[in-house]
Amino acid sequence: MIIEREQPRDAAAREALLDEAFGEARFGKTSERLREGRLPAEGLALVARHDGRLVGTLRLWHVTAGPARPALLLGPLAVAADMRSAGIGGALMRRAIADAAALGHRAILLVGDASYYARFGFSAAHTAGLWLPGPFARERFLGLELVPGALAGARGLVSPTGQPAALPDLGELVAAAKQGDEGLARAA
Repeated sequence: MIIEREQPRDAAAREALLDEAFGEARFGKTSERLREGRLPAEGLALVARHDGRLVGTLRLWHVTAGPARPALLLGPLAVAADMRSAGIGGALMRRAIADAAALGHRAILLVGDASYYARFGFSAAHTAGLWLPGPFARERFLGLELVPGALAGARGLVSPTGQPAALPDLGELVAAAKQGDEGLARAA
């Protein structure tokens, strides 16, 4: 298995993997509101490959943990169904945390299974004074301090701060629609 930075050519395989893992419900999650229309943090979109096939994905996104407190939001983490229990999710987590720390980031937030993420140092204690822009289970809202004290006293709404994603040109999309699905894929 190889873990490397995500490339533009990985988009279709990544989306298929996320659909397999989470289905259409993934677009309705509160965490998606923080990622929507944004690019992942530079250098912090990772994929795992096994025999050349994309079998895992993990991305980190710029957010604030309350006013003027930069942090990252982790997610989604997904592993191909036939590769689960092979340590891919853990390897992606360790790499993402190490890369985020090396790039000077101070804290990571996520919404997920506390018993799984506790092994990486995530805890709900770090997010007690924070809330998300939509419904969430408090016990699943977790934080990790990459720098001791980075989330101490953090209070307020978690908000997106990442670079906006480029939107496709409407004129190009209309022209592409006339060419069918193949033209739409090229324009998007």
